[in-house]
Amino acid sequence: MELRPILSTLRRHKIATALIVLEIAFSCAVVCNALFLIGQRLERMQRPTGLDETHLVEVSVSGIAQDSDPLAVTRDDLAGLRAIPGVTSASIINQTVFGSSFGVTSINLQPDQAKPTATETVYLGGGQILQTLGLKVVSGRDFNGDEYRDYRSNPASEAGSNTPVILSQALAQQLFPGQNAVGKTLYIDGTNPVVGVVDRLVQPRDNGRSAQYVYAVLLPTNVPYTRGTYLLRVADPGQRAAVLTAALDTLSKRGPTRLVSREEARTAEQARQTYYNNDRTMAWLLVSVCLVLLLVTAGGIVGLTSFWVQQRTRQIGVRRALGATRGQILRYFQAENLLLVSAGIVLGMLLAFGINQLLMSKYELPRLPLMYLPVGAVLLWLLGQIAVFWPARKAAAVPPAIATRAA
Repeated sequence: MELRPILSTLRRHKIATALIVLEIAFSCAVVCNALFLIGQRLERMQRPTGLDETHLVEVSVSGIAQDSDPLAVTRDDLAGLRAIPGVTSASIINQTVFGSSFGVTSINLQPDQAKPTATETVYLGGGQILQTLGLKVVSGRDFNGDEYRDYRSNPASEAGSNTPVILSQALAQQLFPGQNAVGKTLYIDGTNPVVGVVDRLVQPRDNGRSAQYVYAVLLPTNVPYTRGTYLLRVADPGQRAAVLTAALDTLSKRGPTRLVSREEARTAEQARQTYYNNDRTMAWLLVSVCLVLLLVTAGGIVGLTSFWVQQRTRQIGVRRALGATRGQILRYFQAENLLLVSAGIVLGMLLAFGINQLLMSKYELPRLPLMYLPVGAVLLWLLGQIAVFWPARKAAAVPPAIATRAA
């Protein structure tokens, strides 16, 4: 099909042509960036934590009166929790991956270092913490039973405690690139030898930079229930609800001076679901924006094509009388639409990169991957062809005799 008649017609309708091209360009730019943001949200929501979330439940207890020995109460609680049928291990931790707290620590590689090498999250976990979380040791070993220390409100007051640490593999590689971190020494709480490295352990709250999300330190610390959350590993995921009920009953019977939170008794999967509610809502909002924008764009294409069909009824009739088939008329309008959409897409891609640069500077988002541009282009090409089909088909169906009598 020759492009000259199409280009000649478009030049005679410059304003309408420019408006539809700009509308398509805007849609392309917004859709490409929205798809990118949706992909970012979905990727964030699905990132693994290193925990065996399908077998993990958590329960929180708050003190409403001061216990004389909260650590003794905690040990008694853990003994009761480990005795619940279906529980394979139980521990306590100062902060959970999908909780509201976020504790960090300074990490030094030299004892008298003025500026810390890194400042990363620190987990304080009691006995059986690795087994309960389901962490996989890839180098070194788990903590020994005699290496657990009781929680101190001021760890720095006992410098030189020689408490061992376990690192996430990503942090170990960051601190000791190209080396085995096991056997190395850190300076966090006195002198801290690295005894193990786990495959993956992430920061809580998922608020930091993505590169730091997998940097974490684990210290063997018996945390009192007033400063931690009980974790239980269940043999059968189907028993999690029953185990939670039994855990709440067990803790409720072990001290009237405490408040057992039934709202915060949940599985790790429920905790993940709750934590990412805002991301899920944002993803659906962006999907809705894309759909509305695409519908508006499709409506604009349909309206413009219908207007042009009405304006060119006589021209269509002449072509039909000269032997043009319905298929040729249909393809004419489809080709015209393809040119308009293509021009809009080219302009839209430039605009998409401009919007992405703005988002990068304001919200520290990564660069828009090139793969989203062809996805947006194909989507708009298909939308354009679908939108133009009905008015073009209607034009192709007009009998030549009626068309030539039109004013």
